[in-house]
Amino acid sequence: MDFFLYLLIGAGAGFLSGLFGLGGGIIVVPALIFLFTANDLSPEIITHLAIGTSLATIIVTSIASTTTHHQMKSVRWDIVRWISPGIVVGSIFGGVLAATISGPLLQLLFGGLMIVVSVQLLLVPSAGDISVPNKLQIGVVGAFIGALSSLFGIGGGTLSTPYLFSLGIKIRQAVATSAACGLPIAVVGTTTYFLTGLNQQFLPPGSFGFIFAPAWLGIVVASMPFARIGALLAHRINERRLKRLFAGIILFLGARFIWLNALILLV
Repeated sequence: MDFFLYLLIGAGAGFLSGLFGLGGGIIVVPALIFLFTANDLSPEIITHLAIGTSLATIIVTSIASTTTHHQMKSVRWDIVRWISPGIVVGSIFGGVLAATISGPLLQLLFGGLMIVVSVQLLLVPSAGDISVPNKLQIGVVGAFIGALSSLFGIGGGTLSTPYLFSLGIKIRQAVATSAACGLPIAVVGTTTYFLTGLNQQFLPPGSFGFIFAPAWLGIVVASMPFARIGALLAHRINERRLKRLFAGIILFLGARFIWLNALILLV
């Protein structure tokens, strides 16, 4: 039964990864936290196990969606090259920092950030399309995106897509480029959670550090084909509609993060 649920999670995560460049972690992390809690795993390791497993799945979904976007000639590889070093440094920092901050507080803050991003995406028009973004700026922003993405086990598209759009990058190119940026985040984050999870107590059988292999396998099997479907659909939807859909999902999820974690912190 659990493996079937992992397949469902993977299908949803892969579809959103391809459609919005989200990396899928925005679905995987809360879903795994719910399942791990239902299976009575130790609360001490649930959040980290969910995040580490999510990052490991994003390696695969990012490759699948990026390949499709590349075939459509939508990935801005010039931006990927300049933003990746910052993403790598930020991902290492975020993975190490995660162990020192409570999960509910992090999710509460992230929920607020998601709402700000969604409002900006809906209300602020993009700048004129640019061919050469400020390289120092995108490097610094990349570090910020990498740190938060590693903290929460997401692929970075939640932040990088609206950021790239605000620079004047067309929404389809922003989604495609964000999908490519998710790969370094996932690789570095997965490595960090694997190493920090070694020799941890309370981990269930089948765990490699903070990566739970059965969940990883089920999610990956379903996410790869659905990531391609989402990426193909992204090139058929009207750009304005795609932008509004993305903003609506971010707004909903941000409000959910705040609602659930505010209750936990206030109790």
